[in-house]
Amino acid sequence: MELSNQSTVTEFVLLGLSAHPKLEKTFFVLILSMYLVILLGNGVLILVTILDSHLHTPMYFFLGNLSFLDICYTTSSVPLVLHGFLTLRKTISFSGCAVQMFLSFAMGATECVLLGMMAFDRYVAICNPLRYPVVMSKAAYVPMAASSWLAGGVNSLVQISLAVQLPFCGDNVINHFTCEILAVLKLACADISINVISMGVANVIFLGVPVLFIFVSYIFILSTILRIPSAEGRKKAFSTCSAHLTVVVIFYGTILFMYGKPKSKDPLGEDKQYLSDKLISLFYGLLTPMLNPIIYSLRNKDVKTAVRDLADHKCFTQ
Repeated sequence: MELSNQSTVTEFVLLGLSAHPKLEKTFFVLILSMYLVILLGNGVLILVTILDSHLHTPMYFFLGNLSFLDICYTTSSVPLVLHGFLTLRKTISFSGCAVQMFLSFAMGATECVLLGMMAFDRYVAICNPLRYPVVMSKAAYVPMAASSWLAGGVNSLVQISLAVQLPFCGDNVINHFTCEILAVLKLACADISINVISMGVANVIFLGVPVLFIFVSYIFILSTILRIPSAEGRKKAFSTCSAHLTVVVIFYGTILFMYGKPKSKDPLGEDKQYLSDKLISLFYGLLTPMLNPIIYSLRNKDVKTAVRDLADHKCFTQ
């Protein structure tokens, strides 16, 4: 399966759970179930934001984009993971690996920017409600969403272009379920300093800047809410941004847990550490997209009403 040191890599081998074949069927059922929940939940959210005229507002336009993004993000990797669980030959072509990395990287960066845009929407709605129709007009929020997708796509194109230009002439085994970019870069038989620096800069721009922007936005939002005289008014104001805040905490909290947890220094536990890291990375890619529609359905009265009306309409037409 591995190519010689003198040959050029044309395909990669994805280890996945090859060392634990008994777990593959169990995880196949679990991952497939989560994926179907993601497709159903986010699909319903997209449908209600399109069909219900009451939800034709900037907040729900961003929410529809977020749901579509989550479907794209998981679809870029989950089918590959599921296929790997069922086959002995867990390979992917070089070009297929590049496409999968591009899609995953683009969707991840886009989501970071989009969550920042949604925070700005909530800031204007709560802190400057009289100016909200002007500031968040259709001429403003549509380009904002489009720029999120464009920024994520351009960033991914830069990172993947740098990665595919590297020579891969030795080991072609990726110790992961998918073509995770860091795992792929480790296989390059050349200096990857430029790639590491480029990804570091991208992380500051697409992780650090949105986090700082969201943090500052919510400081102003909370200070405005606390100045509302009535308890009912404070509760109503906070309810309009609680779902977004919950999604942000889960999204960035999971990232911090993944990359901030200490590594095992025990050589005997290194294999378990690799397995744990792979599984955490896999479920991170599924957790947030699965929870997003649940959070917005449970914590948002408008969405709950729209979903109920859609269900009642379907029952009535049948």
